[in-house]
Amino acid sequence: RQQRALLWCVLASAWEAAWGQLRYSLPEEMPKGSFVGDVAKDLGLQLQQHSERGIYLLDKGRTQYFALHGQTGHLVTAERIDREQLCRLVEKCVLRCEVIVEGKIQVYGIEVEITDINDNAPSFKDIELEERISEMTVLGSRFPLAEAHDPDSGKNSLQSYELSGDEHFSLAVQSGPGGDRHPELVLAKALDREEAAFHELVLRASDGGDPARTGTARIRVTVLDANDNAPVFSPADARLSENNAAGALVLTVRATDADWGQNARVRYRLGEGRVRGAPLSSYVSVQAETGALYALRSFDYEEVRELELWVRAEDGGAPALSSNVSV
Repeated sequence: RQQRALLWCVLASAWEAAWGQLRYSLPEEMPKGSFVGDVAKDLGLQLQQHSERGIYLLDKGRTQYFALHGQTGHLVTAERIDREQLCRLVEKCVLRCEVIVEGKIQVYGIEVEITDINDNAPSFKDIELEERISEMTVLGSRFPLAEAHDPDSGKNSLQSYELSGDEHFSLAVQSGPGGDRHPELVLAKALDREEAAFHELVLRASDGGDPARTGTARIRVTVLDANDNAPVFSPADARLSENNAAGALVLTVRATDADWGQNARVRYRLGEGRVRGAPLSSYVSVQAETGALYALRSFDYEEVRELELWVRAEDGGAPALSSNVSV
């Protein structure tokens, strides 16, 4: 043990000088025992000369990723290596170890680059996305979308986005200073909530592998209502016998509004006008919520044979839209 400890101390100063004498490349996810390189051959070692004293492999770090076959001098994997787990934020993934030859006081540094394979598909954090856009939004408006992520590197990483599902929208992709890609939803055709209250889209992210791998997210666009429709009346006409009782229902006018919510809430009121010098409001009244018209007095055919009046319907938008009907 004392000899071994002394040997490590003597060799410590030589490690940096010998570093990087051997370089190998290995794809990630290779099974345990996969061949990495012929260390003995590449260093010109005669194993028979060192069989009694031994050749040792020292891995950097807590995990032993490689093993050295003493009889063959072959460097092999000691376990399956996941590049994304080891080098998630590093472009070039390199593992280092040393071969120590006892008796010759020689240390040989080894670098093994772990190359990427396309073992990950682009993915979205949320596969169900939602956008809320007013129907009055101007054409060309842009809305940032959630980005996909791919832990692979190089061409195996995220390369492109594609949008499908609806002619009202197109896709724009902005490139960041670090090469990141940022998808944006672009309004290509005017929205009309009364025509379609929802739009279903599919955003697809693809990498550059061969074959390429993809990930998708569904986008549901909810069209927010704008007060762009005025109430529309149905034709109104009524007949009333004379000598009616005060409070009799004359008729109910109806107006519909194609908008939604408060924008479609209709209220009614009488228009301006006079009959035989008296205001219309002294002859009839209208219920604001229902549009029901009631007689406020008993009519005399010899006095008033025909009564023309206007009813206005007004929605709850801001600003409100209105329309009139003649009764």
